Amino acid sequence: MRKQGTVVRWDAERGFGFIRSPDTTADIFFHRRDYSENRTPVEGLAVTFQEIHVGGKGPRALSVTLTTNTIVSHGPALATDDPAQLLPRTPRTERGPRTTPLHIKKREDRLYWSMLGLMAFWLLLWLVGIGLGRFPWVILTAVALLNLATFYVYWRDKDAAVQGGWRASENQLHGLALLGGWPGAWFAQQILRHKSSKKAFQTLYWTTVVANLLGLIAWIVWPPFGG
Repeated sequence: MRKQGTVVRWDAERGFGFIRSPDTTADIFFHRRDYSENRTPVEGLAVTFQEIHVGGKGPRALSVTLTTNTIVSHGPALATDDPAQLLPRTPRTERGPRTTPLHIKKREDRLYWSMLGLMAFWLLLWLVGIGLGRFPWVILTAVALLNLATFYVYWRDKDAAVQGGWRASENQLHGLALLGGWPGAWFAQQILRHKSSKKAFQTLYWTTVVANLLGLIAWIVWPPFGG
């Protein structure tokens, strides 16, 4: 049976929040992936959900959807001049799959292909450096392992954000990217949806990408630097 409640907390950076329902004594945890609406959750949003219990971690909400387009406050519900906004929201299964606006999709596609091109250029720099004797072939194995380790650290940090465990610091994540793990970091950001929407983090991340590429180029073309 579906329950009704109100979003009482939402952490946009970590991608989770809590719902308060008169049918449950404790606040109910929910994750971004359990929320099936286009709009971002905000405190005071009225929702319906399926409640489950996993081990001793407390209640969790699944299939979270809006009951109406009204935001509930501690006083009366916010009024609206649009009668259509007072109608119940149609479940996603009846509305069809979520679609991404065309201009956003084009921008994401451009970024995707640009990043793949940048990675290809980065790999070419390593191969040129190996060909010129700047470093041995085994360096490619080390770089591959570094990127796998970077992806793993992002995954652990994402899981810890939800479960409340050990968190990697942003300096550690940036340090891995600066050492050459930025491709693995980018794939982790896109696949796990972790740290991908935090502007301050993204600014520093791209700084580490540029610094790593410039350092690699200097290593290749400047003999005193490369040895």
